[in-house]
Amino acid sequence: MVAVDALTVRCSVVSLTLLLVTVTSVSAARDPPYETRYFHQYLDHFNLASHGANTFKERVLVSDTFWRKGGPIFFYTGNEGPITTIWNEIGFIKDLAVKFEALIVFAEHRYYGESLPFGENTFARENMGLLTVEQALADYAILITNLTAVYCQDPDVCPVIAFGGSYGGVLSTFLRLKYPNLVAGALASSANVYMSAGLTPGNELFQDVTEDFRRYNPRCPDRVREGFTEMERLSGQGKQGLLEVSSRMKLCSPLQDRADLVNMYRWVQEAFTVLAMEDLPYSISNGPSLPAYPVNASCDLLLKATDGIEGILQAVGMLYNFTSNLTCFDLHQDFVPCADPTGCSLMPGAKAWDYQTCTEISLLESTNNVTDMFPPDPFTEETRAAHCWERWGVTPRPGWLATQFWGKDLSPSSNIIFSSGDLDPWRRGGVLQNVSSSIVAMVIEGGAHMMDLRVPNPADPLSVIRVRQQETDLIGQWIREATNQRE
Repeated sequence: MVAVDALTVRCSVVSLTLLLVTVTSVSAARDPPYETRYFHQYLDHFNLASHGANTFKERVLVSDTFWRKGGPIFFYTGNEGPITTIWNEIGFIKDLAVKFEALIVFAEHRYYGESLPFGENTFARENMGLLTVEQALADYAILITNLTAVYCQDPDVCPVIAFGGSYGGVLSTFLRLKYPNLVAGALASSANVYMSAGLTPGNELFQDVTEDFRRYNPRCPDRVREGFTEMERLSGQGKQGLLEVSSRMKLCSPLQDRADLVNMYRWVQEAFTVLAMEDLPYSISNGPSLPAYPVNASCDLLLKATDGIEGILQAVGMLYNFTSNLTCFDLHQDFVPCADPTGCSLMPGAKAWDYQTCTEISLLESTNNVTDMFPPDPFTEETRAAHCWERWGVTPRPGWLATQFWGKDLSPSSNIIFSSGDLDPWRRGGVLQNVSSSIVAMVIEGGAHMMDLRVPNPADPLSVIRVRQQETDLIGQWIREATNQRE
């Protein structure tokens, strides 16, 4: 480990300090121990008059277990959640670090986990304006500048490769686009860069969720439609019909009106979306415990049920009642309407994500019951704007991310890998074809969300093993090229 004194040196570039706070050991064989550090970031990187030199503490996980002095830095651009949770989910970076003798750094996104700029008042309306993609990227850029100053005798010696999955993959892409002087390349897994920028049709997500279930058995979407049709019939009978739907869906609180019913529909959609995203060939227990191929397993439950409503109940129970301890479902606990059509929870980080999807990030995905198996639910720009004004007092700016981060013309950049699984319902929101010889797309046959970045598993299909090898070869090439250019 690097000495503590070296870590607390003040960099001449910016007067910010990387502080060693505590050491956290991870016992898994593939996981090296990491240190938890807190880096003092400016509250506002762009308006020098707003908060002056005031800072907040950004949580950063660092492991130099495999690092060789002068070796590369593998930098994970943290996404919408605690960085410790993300560390536990990501394994491929650690295997790469062994091969390339790299320093591993996982940086937490501002307003998530412990990286709260205003402490317990972080989510007050008046304090939300500093939650932007640009501010988060600037955090990462300043942190990278300081890391290279601390760890490398010559800051130009250590090539930095950015990694990210899902929204984190969007950020790793943008980091390469905006700060190519700091980042030699980026691996963006399941990164919906086009969708986030509002550049997709708006009906693909739930269509692809439906397709995942249809692919296993065409009768599954039909059974789901059957259940929703019966719920609609019952709801037309007024309060008594809503009570029957509530009872058959085992809700803790009965539905009161149409708005409650629509909220329940979205709660169901979210469950099916997660099952499709996590359609892995092995069981998982990090978060909700799900069996191998949960799409297949939930589809079997749908088809074995006595009717469509019971089938939907059994399928969503696989996610929401994975402990089998619940006697009823609390919609208001599991699902909170927000500017993300898949919903938010009551966790503090969900407030941050709601704000982000109310301002820069566009996730306008609707259902129509024709190309998908869910009741018609037009999630429009007007729907989003009304929610965002009521909740946060802000109006979304459609198209801003596309303007700021190159739209669909990424060809002037280089050294980006876009990987996606063909079972991931978010895949069409990202890059699925090569942009150039150095901006490449890799599609994993039988692959789920962020599958290549996850901890390698004996049940992994050959397709993901091959993609990881291709990624390894390209990353090695980027490191060699960056090193040669700096010699």
